[in-house]
Amino acid sequence: MSTISPARRLGRTEWLICIIACIGFAFDIYELLMLPLIVKPAIEALGGFKPGSPEYIHWARMLFFVPALVGGTFGLLGGYLTDVLGRRRVLTWSILLYAFAACAAAFSTDLSHLLFYRCLVFIGVCVEFVAAVAWLAEIFTNPEQREKVLGYTQAFSSVGGFLVTGAYALALHFKDSLPAIQGSHDAWRWTLISGVIPAIPLILIRPFLPESPLWAEKKAAGTLRRPSLAALFSPELRRTTVVTSLMFACSYGAAFGAIQQLPQIVPGLPGVRDLKKPDQEKVVASVQMYQEIGGLVGRFALAVLAVKIIGRRKLLRVFQIPGLFIVPLVFFFPAVQDVDQLKVGIFLAGFVTVAQFSFWGNYLPLVYPVHLRGTGESFAANVGGRILGTSFAWVTISLAGSAWMKDMLPTASSFTKFAYTGGAIALLVYGVGVGLSFALPEPPAELKD
Repeated sequence: MSTISPARRLGRTEWLICIIACIGFAFDIYELLMLPLIVKPAIEALGGFKPGSPEYIHWARMLFFVPALVGGTFGLLGGYLTDVLGRRRVLTWSILLYAFAACAAAFSTDLSHLLFYRCLVFIGVCVEFVAAVAWLAEIFTNPEQREKVLGYTQAFSSVGGFLVTGAYALALHFKDSLPAIQGSHDAWRWTLISGVIPAIPLILIRPFLPESPLWAEKKAAGTLRRPSLAALFSPELRRTTVVTSLMFACSYGAAFGAIQQLPQIVPGLPGVRDLKKPDQEKVVASVQMYQEIGGLVGRFALAVLAVKIIGRRKLLRVFQIPGLFIVPLVFFFPAVQDVDQLKVGIFLAGFVTVAQFSFWGNYLPLVYPVHLRGTGESFAANVGGRILGTSFAWVTISLAGSAWMKDMLPTASSFTKFAYTGGAIALLVYGVGVGLSFALPEPPAELKD
């Protein structure tokens, strides 16, 4: 049965759907990109550990990797529940979970508390992405309109990155004027509190949001089959599941193994290392802002090109192939030499890397049938992206602080070691991703029934 329909005229309900999707996508990335900004001051405040020390490396790895592992695992369950309970219900509860967990994290009294709440945040974020893209794809079934809606609403993910960088900069500027939390005026605590913002409009808009009509019709008719992980590896879906999961991991590997390590790199740059800590943090925020602007432009470019380039492999390579050269070079050269050059380089790195996340949101709903859509998307996004992909943050932090790296670069600072390690990781994952793109299945134009 064809699921193609004429393009919908956007009325009040359709605009509400798009608005809540934009908010969800924006704060999904807002919550994830908060950690690279606050991890250094949070570890210093809660643990008293200095960057480069064994204790600091241990907790940095824990805070980057454990929430991703927990979030990816429970996110897989969330994808299954999306297919069983419905897209709208799971989307709503996932946003509420990560919003209130982020706020609770601001009141952490030790690093274990912060780790626990970051795990809850990741669970909510991992589930939200899957539920949202399935929901949007099944409401807007006209192919061209679906590509536009998914592309432009996902672009707000980078608005979230822009917003969290701005929120951190504001918290740094006004921290002494804000009320004390746990006896201190730490900017990182107020940045965490800001994560509760998406819960406010969601509570107001939730009653007006419809369920996915495709899912609801099958549920009401009793024809909705039970999802299963085994079905993802059936002969007709095995290649799709394996290739998309590995490629999703490569996209996230470049982001978390390299780009999101900038706060560990920028303080060691010439002209920055001699500044006082508050001024260093402001420079870190400004560099991060350039990356977020690049990511935002990249996502909008993907949204425009998605309706102009028919082949999905061709569309993805528009960003992959330039990234194979740009991202490693940024970390091998500007990241250890000059902060102004780094701002230009990281804009380009964000452009080619972050656009790929929107690609997967547009691609994945097309390759799985209704009863497996949430489960299939979740496996690629959570097992591939959140668990395997974000684990490259752990790899980068571990390699940068390893005895092997000390032997290779005995006179280099910890900041330089982070930069070179990030560049090597970017080269690896981009190379693997480009190679895998040749095996990526071209999806049908229609949603699978």
